[in-house]
Amino acid sequence: MDKFKGTGVAIVTPFNDDKSVDYNGLEKLVEHLISNGIDYLVVQGTTGESVTLTKEEKKETLAFIINVNNGRLPIVLGIGGNCTATVVDAFKSTDVAGVDAILSVSPYYNKPTQEGIYQHYKSIAEISTLPIILYNVPGRTSSNILPETTLRLARDFEKIIAVKEASGSLEQCMEIINNKPDNFLVISGDDAITLPMVASGGDGVISVIANAFPQGFSDMVRHGLNDDMVTARKLHYKYFEMIHYLFVEGNPAGVKAALKILGISGDAVRLPLVNVGEKTFNKIKELIAAY
Repeated sequence: MDKFKGTGVAIVTPFNDDKSVDYNGLEKLVEHLISNGIDYLVVQGTTGESVTLTKEEKKETLAFIINVNNGRLPIVLGIGGNCTATVVDAFKSTDVAGVDAILSVSPYYNKPTQEGIYQHYKSIAEISTLPIILYNVPGRTSSNILPETTLRLARDFEKIIAVKEASGSLEQCMEIINNKPDNFLVISGDDAITLPMVASGGDGVISVIANAFPQGFSDMVRHGLNDDMVTARKLHYKYFEMIHYLFVEGNPAGVKAALKILGISGDAVRLPLVNVGEKTFNKIKELIAAY
């Protein structure tokens, strides 16, 4: 499971001005990430605007990233939803050649009970050919995977290898870390509290900000995992204000603004998302200039 320790990046899907996928920008982004020290790529997560991609676009962008990556880094693919039968079908029908693991978000909107969440992941784990990373993000799903449910899944299914924890609760994360099986990873889903999680025994992050700042943010995580907290803390606070502005008007609009300023890819997003306002854009530009 060491391949999923460190810094994974939930990569954005660059769009052209006409909202078509910008494959030139996507290639440039992937090369930017690989050459700047990240540990693995996460494709078609929330940050990739996967809910606005067609089935054909999902197939084409995954194949494109696998080709550009050319085996250099592990790849995690997002497959999730709020209908268990549909998610199971997606697991069975998706060509996962070149993919190393699946990131699967907890069912949203339905607001299942803890037993419902358990049975959802049980159905997936029993048919998956790849390791599964649970994704707990209550701010988007309106339901929280409680620590006891995460730990139950970790103990019951070998295919479930990790959780991306974006509950925002360090207490919840520490409860999982303190009671998890030795081979189960706890990965931060919140850039702002990644270092406190690592300091508490977490295994790294699936990051948004690292799209734009892969070297600095992955260095922070690496120093944290190596117990060099003095260096890690300096990097944490270097990017702390930037993280706020990347999320203040929604994700991935903020990080796409940063990528545009850095000349890596454009800032177009698909509705219902819109670009950040001028004030936020200028603040992100100011912070980048300071770096």
